[in-house]
Amino acid sequence: MHNNVTRGIVPDNKKPQSRTAPRRGGRETGREHLAEIRIVTEVAGRVCAVPTAVGNDVSDGDDIVLVEAMKMEIPVPSSSKGRIREILVSIDDVVAEGQTVAILDV
Repeated sequence: MHNNVTRGIVPDNKKPQSRTAPRRGGRETGREHLAEIRIVTEVAGRVCAVPTAVGNDVSDGDDIVLVEAMKMEIPVPSSSKGRIREILVSIDDVVAEGQTVAILDV
């Protein structure tokens, strides 16, 4: 007769905890509970400036990227207060309307 352990069945109370849960006594990174916001451009054009950097704190309305379209510089602002996790474009990249240009941790 086989018991549950030899058949690969582990009772719920014996299953390992999720790795995303903070460990007791360990150092928390702070990322476990953060939400992300994707910053998207509303116009197609060429990225002409990136006035912020990864790791910077930004406020609602701060410019993340400037896009040149029809000989005008159009800012792509932050829609929330947060910290820049990733910038997905570089100067001279061509972006499409609705394209994600950066990701914020909030």
